[in-house]
Amino acid sequence: MPRKKNEPGLSLLNAGHKDYPTDYAPHILEAFDNQHPGNDYMVTLHCPEFTSLCPKTGQPDFATIVINYIPGPRLVESKSLKLYLFSFRNHGDFHEDCVNIIMKDLKKLMEPKYIEVKGNFTPRGGISIIPFANYGDAAYAEFARIRLFDSLGGTK
Repeated sequence: MPRKKNEPGLSLLNAGHKDYPTDYAPHILEAFDNQHPGNDYMVTLHCPEFTSLCPKTGQPDFATIVINYIPGPRLVESKSLKLYLFSFRNHGDFHEDCVNIIMKDLKKLMEPKYIEVKGNFTPRGGISIIPFANYGDAAYAEFARIRLFDSLGGTK
């Protein structure tokens, strides 16, 4: 089924938007309807330029964020996701908090069947922190539990 040129709920895509949020901005996230709700399929979003601030020192933290999800009724629009992730640049939170906040905001937006967010933060003081947060609805709850424990397997 072809998409509509002016799909409801999508205001940032191809709008020449150049204003980047300077504070945490979950309201900027936009979603569009899943055209294949009867199919289970995985969407992977790889975000290699994530930055946030240490809440204690104010120093920047850098990470690659990887988001995998099995869509429910909606999918996240990628430009809005990019702007949303930019909004963490001046946000002071620990690595674990950032990953959980991202997962919860996307869960609320899309109502996915399954979602996971992994942050591969660059080392500070010789220690890498790699938080992983996930959620599965009733049909994917066991898969979510397995993936959570699989995430303990290393840094890759």
